[in-house]
Amino acid sequence: MDIIERDIYALIASGDGIKAREIAKKLNKDRSTVNHYLYNSPYMKDLCYRNENYEWYGLIRQSRPHVGLGDYSGYYGTVAEFLELTEDEWFQMLTEGCRKIGRNLNDTRGLFHSFRDSYEVMKNLFADLSDADVKFDDWEILFELRIKKSRYIRIYADVLVITENYVFSLEFKMNDKILEEEMSQAAKYSPYLEVLFGPQYEVIPVLVLTKAEDLYQYAELPGTTAELPVCSGDMLFNIFDEYLEFLEGE
Repeated sequence: MDIIERDIYALIASGDGIKAREIAKKLNKDRSTVNHYLYNSPYMKDLCYRNENYEWYGLIRQSRPHVGLGDYSGYYGTVAEFLELTEDEWFQMLTEGCRKIGRNLNDTRGLFHSFRDSYEVMKNLFADLSDADVKFDDWEILFELRIKKSRYIRIYADVLVITENYVFSLEFKMNDKILEEEMSQAAKYSPYLEVLFGPQYEVIPVLVLTKAEDLYQYAELPGTTAELPVCSGDMLFNIFDEYLEFLEGE
């Protein structure tokens, strides 16, 4: 995706209906260029729609709350809503939501156990954040994001936590060792999430190893100079603190 395409998508997804001529004016681009993207870009074709008045809308809004995001998630809600649920209530909602979005629920490789692992880690995270007096009730949280609209658009995530300025994309693995293929998987969809949520958010991919303990480090992504935060479930709090800086000065 190039800059023009990203800017057009952001205008559509952040507004309440916008016409091609308005997009062209706001971006200082000619109408033919804008129309080319509107009718040929995979993001516009798969994640936007045009009504009878030729106004363009995003299927997922780029503002809080992110209306439409729940349509592509096994579970979606505010953190306050998530914390009100028992594990069994949450699990039932998650599995029902997964069926609606077409998420395969084959449990032969321990899928349900991994779901419950992620639940426990997130519950403990918010307990730790509460102890640090972090205000998170209106943050958004989703489990099992699956955007699979065509052969062009594929965006998957185990867990997303959406704060005021950050999207934490958490890839959970039932492992205690850092594997290159799992690191690559954790980082794979970050560019797509950056487009989906828009320029006002920074996407932070994280690999969470639920069988590890006291693990928190940055590991170099294979074939790049970029580094990925990797942590055990009990150290996820530190990732959030690094970016949100709620313990600064203590």
